[in-house]
Amino acid sequence: MRSFNFQRSAVIAMLVILIAAGGCKSVSDLISHQTPVEDSSAVKYEEIKGFSKKTNQRLKKFFVETKDCKGRKVAVFDCDGTLIGQTPNYLADESLYSYAHNNPERKPEVIKEMTTKSNVASNYVTDRIEYWAGMKVTTVENIGAESFEKHYKGKFYPEMLELLKNLTNNGFECWVITASPEVVYEKFVSEKTGIPKNRIIGVKSVIKNGILTDEIVQPIPQDEGKEYTIDTFIKVKPLLAAGNSRGDLEMIETSTKLKMIINPDDTKEKDLFDGMTLKDYAREDGWLIVNCNDIPEPDFPGITTKVFKIRQNTPHPKPAENN
Repeated sequence: MRSFNFQRSAVIAMLVILIAAGGCKSVSDLISHQTPVEDSSAVKYEEIKGFSKKTNQRLKKFFVETKDCKGRKVAVFDCDGTLIGQTPNYLADESLYSYAHNNPERKPEVIKEMTTKSNVASNYVTDRIEYWAGMKVTTVENIGAESFEKHYKGKFYPEMLELLKNLTNNGFECWVITASPEVVYEKFVSEKTGIPKNRIIGVKSVIKNGILTDEIVQPIPQDEGKEYTIDTFIKVKPLLAAGNSRGDLEMIETSTKLKMIINPDDTKEKDLFDGMTLKDYAREDGWLIVNCNDIPEPDFPGITTKVFKIRQNTPHPKPAENN
């Protein structure tokens, strides 16, 4: 009997150590394998207008379940199509091609190369860095910010901004991981969302004396590179991860609690997800699926497509949410 009690005490001590290292459950919960009754009174959750009652309930449940998690509480988000609308063209492209249209003498060979590629290919996202290389960081930051002010200012999804606010109010670190050039996005994204610049991670290049170079800093946050970006720069698995496309899949699946997808693709792609659509895959895996309004602005210049023939992104008009 004394041996049994000693072993039981050792097990309990080990559980206490594990919880102190960052778990989200109580000792009694781990011993009994029962779900504890959660107290939602300490959770600061403001219902998000534009999300359904069911979505709000699931989000509040997430905050209740994570309120006592020890250590850093991290949430990661893609940017284009997840926090901000991407129709008809990515801001990363419209800002670049608008500048190229007005400055045709600057690196025409890079522009020619870019227009032969898919604008979601990994060598395309590094071509963007090649184009901006040699310019002052402040100049490129301002080009991104000016493009935002002129053509994208109203395209941040209000629902997602409210979610960021709820996360911050409940002690979360919010991070952005994007395949767009970091220096183009960090200024306007930080100003609009309140997320510090050092938590906005895009495709990086080495900066020397305030000048961008074409030396790419690895990992490139594209596809599985987004997962490696979390391990390299954030160093904590997120409790919530949100994206909108196949390129965010590996990042979303790093989440240990809530996996979230915005306006997921509902068309089948060959050999992708065993014939399922991305939306089917998300539904089957229990992700939180939400819709945000992403339609082209009537006065959008569209230099990306009209002049340089880069494909347009698919619009996602927001349907009525089901309760």
